[in-house]
Amino acid sequence: MADEPRHVRITADGVMGKVEIDGVDVSRSLQGYSLQHQVGAAPLLVLHTAPHRGFDFDGLAQVAVAAPEQDDGQVVAAFLQNIDPAALSRAALERDDLDGSPNELTVAMLQQLTDWAQGRT
Repeated sequence: MADEPRHVRITADGVMGKVEIDGVDVSRSLQGYSLQHQVGAAPLLVLHTAPHRGFDFDGLAQVAVAAPEQDDGQVVAAFLQNIDPAALSRAALERDDLDGSPNELTVAMLQQLTDWAQGRT
């Protein structure tokens, strides 16, 4: 987020809108925005991918760019795609909690993935 408020002008008719920051039209880069304002603080304009409704705003605001939300499945899939299978096998076989059960390697791999996901080695 910018340290200093930026000059923001929003002109919208409910369907189409124009967003200018410091006189630069950024509308083509946006799919939506949110404008929040609390008494005693500068308004906060969040630029994001959600649809918007029209209104006009002309004044100073803090500006932030929101990252699109990902569903949990996408986050997990991205994590798993970056796992080195050989490193996972080595780490699972070196675990202290192997118990000799028929599924011990699978259990160890799942536990190792859980540990890595939580930042533990």
